[in-house]
Amino acid sequence: MGKRILVMLGHPNRDSLSAALAQAYAEAASTAGHEVRFIALGELVFDPILHLGYRGNQALEPDLETAQDAIRWANHLVFAYPIWWGAMPALLKGFLDRTFLPGFAFRYRTNSILWDRLLAGRSAQLLVCMDTPPWYYRWVYRMPAHNQMRRTILEFSGIKPVKIAEFGPVRGSSDKQRGIWLEKARQLGQRA
Repeated sequence: MGKRILVMLGHPNRDSLSAALAQAYAEAASTAGHEVRFIALGELVFDPILHLGYRGNQALEPDLETAQDAIRWANHLVFAYPIWWGAMPALLKGFLDRTFLPGFAFRYRTNSILWDRLLAGRSAQLLVCMDTPPWYYRWVYRMPAHNQMRRTILEFSGIKPVKIAEFGPVRGSSDKQRGIWLEKARQLGQRA
């Protein structure tokens, strides 16, 4: 039986390498028998700012309600996005701030420092583009965006395992190299 896979494009532009990787993954996963849904975050209408933090209730826009329903439906989440300034794009961060809320992604326990991971039972794949050579990002910068997505967002919410595929350096890459990366994304989708 196939998985229910939600692919989320965290790059604001559908004409990007991140978008091509997301599409290649989605198509291959669908061909492999998985049920696939696709969300391009740049096409959603929502305020990316969590104005009151967790101290108040900010109504979700219809697109965010639909996205939360899709996350609940899925048992495997795929995020495709670039690294800009060492981190995820503001679009993706705003989406996560607004959707991975208490009561949806996690719940703090009363009189405890512990929390319940409300999205447990799901896995994730990150398709991450970067201009920095991946070895440099790992050993010199210490992977700040990878740590944030894997540990402090997805695993905090109960999503495990979280696998990361890196594609870079993008700047100056050849068509041949991009073709190799697209094939890697296809293979990941086939093996989802």
